[in-house]
Amino acid sequence: MNSVRLRKKPWVKDAILDYKDFVRQDVTEEAKGKWADDFGRTAPLHVELGCGKGDFITGMAARHPEINFIGIEAQLDVLYAAAKKVHEAGLTNVRLLVFNIEGITNIFDESEVDRFYINFCDPWPKARHAKRRLTYRAFLERYRGLLKKGGEIHFKTDNRPLFDFSLEEFEAVGCRVEDISYDLHSEDRPDNIRTEYEEKFSAKGFKINRCEISFD
Repeated sequence: MNSVRLRKKPWVKDAILDYKDFVRQDVTEEAKGKWADDFGRTAPLHVELGCGKGDFITGMAARHPEINFIGIEAQLDVLYAAAKKVHEAGLTNVRLLVFNIEGITNIFDESEVDRFYINFCDPWPKARHAKRRLTYRAFLERYRGLLKKGGEIHFKTDNRPLFDFSLEEFEAVGCRVEDISYDLHSEDRPDNIRTEYEEKFSAKGFKINRCEISFD
């Protein structure tokens, strides 16, 4: 996935308020440990780090109504597209956050999350930007503290150099890596929900890499 400069849509700031029942802006530390209360039920909590325009999270939430899903996206314009899809699908088990993932430990409590999804994150290809990659070891340590015992990270990318880098980072922090695929779509998995980037890059012939990570 490459960084794209998006043209700002001034009207989105007001339009997003139509979805205030499930979109959370200005999330603070008061949210830590209270996400079950926000959903009004106790259920497994799955969090997508960078939900984009929402294809993945809406697909997963529709398929798994027994799970609470949170999608995090820093760009309000992009999140608006996801909010429309959540609304149109009539999903009640999704919350969308306008938030910078850098501060993730400020809004989730220790052992509060059952699973993180990292789908087609920015590869930050220049070596000097490696620390910005969401699979960099410092980020992994943050996720570790927020995951319940037995929690997982599911990671997908079309970018092979990022995937190889990530596998090295997973090993460096003592992760257990399972179900590695270097060509996910050739396996024709019925349980795979595609993101909008996944559709785009797969159509261009890029192979999709995927793995599952857990901490001992």
